[in-house]
Amino acid sequence: MIRSRNLFIGGTLCFVVVAAALLSFVWTPYDITQMDIPNKLQKPNGIHWFGTDHFGRDIFSMIMIGARTSLAVAIVAVGIGMGLGVPLGLWAAANKGGWIDEIIMRGNDLIFAFPSLVIAILITAVMGASALNAIIAIGIFNIPVFARLTRSGALSLWEREFILAARVAGKSKPRISAEHILPNVANLLIVQGTIQFSLGILAEAGLSYVGLGAQPPTPSWGRMLADAQTMVSFAPHLALVPGLAIVTAVLGLNLLGDGLRDLLDPKIRVVRS
Repeated sequence: MIRSRNLFIGGTLCFVVVAAALLSFVWTPYDITQMDIPNKLQKPNGIHWFGTDHFGRDIFSMIMIGARTSLAVAIVAVGIGMGLGVPLGLWAAANKGGWIDEIIMRGNDLIFAFPSLVIAILITAVMGASALNAIIAIGIFNIPVFARLTRSGALSLWEREFILAARVAGKSKPRISAEHILPNVANLLIVQGTIQFSLGILAEAGLSYVGLGAQPPTPSWGRMLADAQTMVSFAPHLALVPGLAIVTAVLGLNLLGDGLRDLLDPKIRVVRS
């Protein structure tokens, strides 16, 4: 029985994107490094399912490898955000009201004072345009997101009876955070992770669109959109296909996050049932 329509639809869309990315490691219909000028700007057909670009390269093959690029950037960037943000949030909550909590939260406020894309553009402009620098830029903005969420969830738990019992038993704050707090906020982190994952894909596409993401010859959905903007009038498929790929990935992740929230939060399950 499907418990959540959003979970099913989101999971299906995410599966399609992930399957395309994984398949691209071993097979693509055409070699994207080979140009075929006589067959450039072909519309979708039986030979080239999504058509060809202005160099005659197969767009379907480029979309598959572009999925790999977008997912890799988003996964590592979210991993950086969770890997640093969650411990900082737990540390701040364990020292509520102290100087450690104040420093961590003010540092988060400083990062939040600037839009995420602006921070990413500044970092990649200074360090150079590459997929690695895009990962670093997106990951830095994810740190305060997970730190704030973890701290908020942890603060509501520190006054609970089972935490007080653990403190009476002599457990240290780091041990309590690892053994009791973290498992109880994991559902919040999982849902937020899917949301940040979709935002990471959008951020990577945005950076690639302005030339600060993955560099040629590595395909990127954002750069495909940038290359297509001067040819939309006579080859709309060049912009439509990568645009739909971005929409599919982001929509799938958002629906998956909504479905996971319904599944993991018992209060929401009771209300909706």
